[in-house]
Amino acid sequence: QSGWLMFATVMAGMFMTAVHFLSKRIPEEEYGQFVAFLSVIMFIPAMPLQMVLAEQTARARALHREHELSGLIRAAWLGTFLVWLVVVVVVLLFQGTIMAQWNISNPAAIWLTLPVLLFTAWLPMFYGVLQGQQNFLWMGWSMLVNGVGRVAIGAFAVIVLHYLAPGMVLGILGGLTVALVLAIWPTRSLWLASPKSFEWRSVLRQIIPLTLGFGAYQFLLTADTMVVRACFSGKESAFYGSVGTMARASMWLVGPLAAVMFPKIVHAKAKGEKSDLMGIVLLGTVILAAGGATGLWVLRPWVVPFMFKDSYVAPAAVLLPWYAWAVVPLAVANVLLNNLLARSFFKVVPALCVLAIGYALGLSRFHDTPVMIIKTLGVGNLVLLAICAWYTWGPGKSKA
Repeated sequence: QSGWLMFATVMAGMFMTAVHFLSKRIPEEEYGQFVAFLSVIMFIPAMPLQMVLAEQTARARALHREHELSGLIRAAWLGTFLVWLVVVVVVLLFQGTIMAQWNISNPAAIWLTLPVLLFTAWLPMFYGVLQGQQNFLWMGWSMLVNGVGRVAIGAFAVIVLHYLAPGMVLGILGGLTVALVLAIWPTRSLWLASPKSFEWRSVLRQIIPLTLGFGAYQFLLTADTMVVRACFSGKESAFYGSVGTMARASMWLVGPLAAVMFPKIVHAKAKGEKSDLMGIVLLGTVILAAGGATGLWVLRPWVVPFMFKDSYVAPAAVLLPWYAWAVVPLAVANVLLNNLLARSFFKVVPALCVLAIGYALGLSRFHDTPVMIIKTLGVGNLVLLAICAWYTWGPGKSKA
């Protein structure tokens, strides 16, 4: 299961990365706009949504509460749609301010980003259901189609229609649409089941800490790119975004390991069974993440000009080594965090919330240069790893 999901994730990631090859066909300022929109899309709490539904689905299947799960899925579906409607109204009211702040000349990219935001919220929800079902076959196919659709539609829009940044956003929308269909259809037996009322307080005691815990992790993963867009020129944000894209590629290798581990631990905990899966996943993650960072460090003179214009080479030579190693502790911490939250060991969540606040304050203070931002990211990721390690193996450690 890990092998298939890793294959699907890596292939999907390769196709999604291929979208960035289109930077060779558009000006740096347009690519910088695309990276800014991409950072907004990545800021959607996809991981909390996915993990909440994965945990609830795995628990419901273990305890035979599928009808209660149906009610939860429908409530989450409707709730995210209503929140999205509010966001649409706010964005349209302040469209002029947004365009001026981010130096956007064509509002089409903003309009296309709005449905992307909705689908970006819905897709991880149903990935969570698939993950909780341990239906990794359809989850992998949906990921693959998302990547293929993104690069195919994006290339057509940029090369043939000359839509530039809006064309690349259109590619994201096309890939998400097909991927969403492939994620919703295999889960229909759950959300079409007659719903039963569920105990909101009990569910919220699970949902809130999961949302805060994985939300803090996702904040560390994405916040730096938006800070760069707000503090630096379009070209500099494009250079930074290209480096971040390559460095975070290592997450494609290690993410599936934790994704497969999470529902299995939830299921084992609900059944009162023991599991030693975390140690195996942790070892594989350390090897793959460190190997990926080393590969980027050594091969950057060939990788960067292969993906981007020659103008990106010099900035990448400075930024990429820092960024490649800054995400390694984040990848390792992801495994420990998945293990802790899958076991409902929520004592770690307040520390993660404090870290997220501290990281935000650090970014607001230490952003004089892109390298300074990456160093701040690296410190935040190391602290995250230390917190997760403390609650995993320290005096107050979780029990398997």
